Amino acid sequence: MKEITVTKNEAGQRADKLLAKYLKEAPKSFFYKMMRKKNIVLNGKKMQGNEILQVGDELKLFLSDETVEKFQGSVPGEAGQGKRGETLPDPKKLPVLYEDEDILLLNKPVGMLSQKAQPQDISAVEYLLAHLLENGSITREQLRSFRPSVCNRLDRNTTGILIAGKSLAGLQTMSELLRDRSVHKYYCCIVKGKMEGTQHLKGYLVKDHATNQVRVSKELTKNEEAQPIETKYRVITSDGNLTLLEVLLLTGRSHQIRAHLSSIGHPILGDPKYGDQGLNTRYKSLGVKHQLLHAWRLEFPDVKGEFSYLSGKIFTAPPPGIFLKLFPGQDFSSKT
Repeated sequence: MKEITVTKNEAGQRADKLLAKYLKEAPKSFFYKMMRKKNIVLNGKKMQGNEILQVGDELKLFLSDETVEKFQGSVPGEAGQGKRGETLPDPKKLPVLYEDEDILLLNKPVGMLSQKAQPQDISAVEYLLAHLLENGSITREQLRSFRPSVCNRLDRNTTGILIAGKSLAGLQTMSELLRDRSVHKYYCCIVKGKMEGTQHLKGYLVKDHATNQVRVSKELTKNEEAQPIETKYRVITSDGNLTLLEVLLLTGRSHQIRAHLSSIGHPILGDPKYGDQGLNTRYKSLGVKHQLLHAWRLEFPDVKGEFSYLSGKIFTAPPPGIFLKLFPGQDFSSKT
């Protein structure tokens, strides 16, 4: 027999949803058959599967260990080799900026995926799980019913702050703040040419699915699938050839900052898709090997309830060293 006691990470969902996570390889028909036969019960009583779980509820699975193991599938193990061959990376390589019981902020390095693109990929999520397993924030058994994850995404070669939810409440709250855009995400980037002042750019983003690239149009054209975009930027400094910008993302579309700046003649240095390839080549010898776009700063709004302690807090992530190499002496520790 297996017994599951509902914690705050499982509460608030339907019982059959939790069972589908815990026995992820089992067909739904199996759950309902076992519930009808009282082989799976909730708080000692027959269940339907549509019950909304509360903290402290007890699910009992009167199933053989062999059946449970068969339907559970693999679960991430400790750092290194996990159960049934699943691997996790070295948790010490996770660049943690901030961590509490519910959330974690990390400074994603270049080359790391935010989430898996292919089953064999190792992404920031796997680093997160390895870290949480090592520090005891979660156990392998708990990972069967709740999986911490990142709440926002960055391109593989864009660096900077990723927000992760360690608990269900953290995951839901951070996702909601990102969705309603009340948390402000500031980027810094180095672009071609000399720029001055501030600008609020607007336009429409059209995606070419064949090339996985986008283009920016100032006006909406009929028969085009386009999304409205808004990007604000402020010049921090310029050496006449390159400009260091602070960018506020008002709409979060794929490749938005890269394509929007390129469309006004100031592509991001090192960008292989939207950049100036001649400029990229000239600066390659100085160590520019990817687009110099960095998710630099998070500013939290007034947050109510359980997460009110985050109200007004500002978090910054130091950019890669190439930023300081091109603009020596620049202070990236806070708003400049």
